[in-house]
Amino acid sequence: MSAAIEMAVEPTTVSQAITTLDPDKSYEIVNGKPEEKEMPGAAHGVISARITIKLGIYLESNKIGEVFGETNFHIGNNQRIPDVAFVAAENIPAEGIPETAWPMPPDLAIEVISPNDLHEKVSDKILEYLEAGVRQVWLVSPKHRSLTIFRSQTDVKVFAGDSELVSEDLLPGFRCGLREIFPAIQISRDPEE
Repeated sequence: MSAAIEMAVEPTTVSQAITTLDPDKSYEIVNGKPEEKEMPGAAHGVISARITIKLGIYLESNKIGEVFGETNFHIGNNQRIPDVAFVAAENIPAEGIPETAWPMPPDLAIEVISPNDLHEKVSDKILEYLEAGVRQVWLVSPKHRSLTIFRSQTDVKVFAGDSELVSEDLLPGFRCGLREIFPAIQISRDPEE
C-alpha cells in the first residue's frame, strides 16, 4: 500500500496517524492531528543555524541551560517543533535530556518566518507558546531583517537594523548584533557575464 493511500485511511489515534505519515518529513501535532512542518529554505536554514551557534557559544561560557534545533516539545495539548529552542538548566530533569519529545515547553521558542507562513497561523503559534508557559518567543523575519521578542501579548520588543539583540531576563550577558544573524545580501550573477 502506498503512503498516499495509507494517509487516506482515517486513523483513530494520534499514534496511528503518525505511523501512516512520510518518515522523511517533520510533523507537529496540532489539535490532535498531524500537521506537516514545511521544509525550511536556505535563508531560513542559515538564520536558524546562526542563532543556534550564537546561543551555543554563549551557553558554553554561561552554563544556564541548553540550546536545541528542530526539537519536539509538548505545548499544552499540542506538540510543536520550534526552529530553535532553549531550556534553562533548572528545567532539565535530574535524569537528563529526554530521548524523545520534551514533556514540557521550552523557556525560549524561536520561529523563523518562512515565505509561505500565514500571519494568523504564526500569531496563533506565538499565543499558544506564551499560554503554555514559554517565557519568551523570538519571531525572526528574514524579509524585514528583524527579530521580535514576545514576553507576553503586551510585552513586545522589536530589534531591527544595526541593533544589538539582548535578553537580560532570560539570557544574562547575551549580546548579538542582528547583522550576525542575517546573511549578507548577495547578488546572483550570470556565470556567462
